[in-house]
Amino acid sequence: MSSELATTGRASAISAESTRWYAAMQAHDARFDGRFFVGVTSTGVYCRPVCRVRMPLQRHCRFFGHAAQAEAAGFRPCLRCRPELAPGLSLVDSPHALAQQAARLLDLAVAEGRPMRLPQVAARLGVTDRHLRRIFAERFGVSPVEYLGTRRLLQAKQLLTDTQLSITDIAHATGFGSLRRFHAAFAAQYRLQPTALRRQRSGADADPAAAHALVRLPYRPPYDIAGLLRFFRNRAIPGLEQSTDNGFFRTLCIDTADGRRVVGWMQLTFDATRPEVHLRPCAALLPHLGAVIARCRVALDLDADPDAIDPALALLPTAVPAGLRLPGSFDGFETAARVILGQQVTVAAARTLALRLVASLGEPLADAPAGLTHVFPTAAAVAAASPDTLGRLGIVRQRVGALQGLARAVAEGRIALHAAAPVEETLAALQALPGIGEWTAQLIAMRVLAWPDAFPASDIGVLNALGSRDIAAARLRAEAWRPWRSYAVIGLWQHLEKPHDHLPA
Repeated sequence: MSSELATTGRASAISAESTRWYAAMQAHDARFDGRFFVGVTSTGVYCRPVCRVRMPLQRHCRFFGHAAQAEAAGFRPCLRCRPELAPGLSLVDSPHALAQQAARLLDLAVAEGRPMRLPQVAARLGVTDRHLRRIFAERFGVSPVEYLGTRRLLQAKQLLTDTQLSITDIAHATGFGSLRRFHAAFAAQYRLQPTALRRQRSGADADPAAAHALVRLPYRPPYDIAGLLRFFRNRAIPGLEQSTDNGFFRTLCIDTADGRRVVGWMQLTFDATRPEVHLRPCAALLPHLGAVIARCRVALDLDADPDAIDPALALLPTAVPAGLRLPGSFDGFETAARVILGQQVTVAAARTLALRLVASLGEPLADAPAGLTHVFPTAAAVAAASPDTLGRLGIVRQRVGALQGLARAVAEGRIALHAAAPVEETLAALQALPGIGEWTAQLIAMRVLAWPDAFPASDIGVLNALGSRDIAAARLRAEAWRPWRSYAVIGLWQHLEKPHDHLPA
């Protein structure tokens, strides 16, 4: 299947290319979900390729690489398959990486309900507004403003459908700024009022308890669920995380755009019959559901494309399961701090140190399920702690310096730790801190920045799996796995997982 449609953003009429996309749509194959959308001219609606409505005739179909392109062409989102649930972009090292990075910044702004203007995005990426608009249009077929508008409306549509949040709260949570502006945009784009969308929900969806309880997060199969859950289970901190047979509970903190700190908990469960994860957030996190969803999608690598990744992993010296995923981060500072605590110690030792840090400086959490007691300490709390306090937890002096250096940089805003942060600049800033070398920075890029091509060449687990202690040779060998070296690292770690004491934390 050609990727021309998805990368150029051009809609297609009947042609050999559109015939192939139409065949993929007929198959309802979830691997194509999010890779294209189909607008049906006879209804004015656009759908995901997995939609189960009656198949339209091919001559009525127009194919688009992104939801924003379909909406720019005048199509409305399908209320049945819900395009806002489609898996999103997987950021790769490609000629369009800058446009994808811009899209991630816009997505993050929508998730957190923050306003985001194009000059801010361009400045963050170190390019001019004009250049960003040009490469963005080449990648997505729409302007950044059109892309941002579609993402906000689709995020609002999901909150209207999956929660009982008030429409006013949803308008502010998705960055519209005012209820009037939200109503106007929704009506203009979808020819439907937000209140009317709520009335159209099914009886089950309309039940308040069900609407509060469940948010669906689809992914593209295959997915190595067992491998990802095993990774998190082996590193779980009691009080912070609690594993279940097909998922886990964990605590979470959200820093809002107006400077507030919201703490709570959530449950994540892999559905046994459909390619989706079920998110059940506590009531405190519901007003910030966009940010919670964004973190979950990164942490569980729900936007990965196995068709692109698995061929590279077939070149590894050890067999890996199909659909291997990159375990990410629910909280950037937490994961980076745990990477530092895992320097030159076993997984079990790193977990013990993290548990002591949570018990000493973490914020207690009330009204949580049994086993969840704290949220991870903030960067400000770790920066303000005395070195002696941290030393009494068993953290050696060098690790204390690295941990507090990172905490100060994050608390002062000098380093941003999330999936939309610029990779090269963040790596340079991290390695300028005391006690953080290439190994630590690469692991943070891999898990916190969700960078698919990170490679900690000196990692003992990687070297053991390769049967060599030659770091230069490991780097040379890893060139064949680009741009998916982060996934290759996870695959090599899995090979050594049963005796997992020598794997990074």
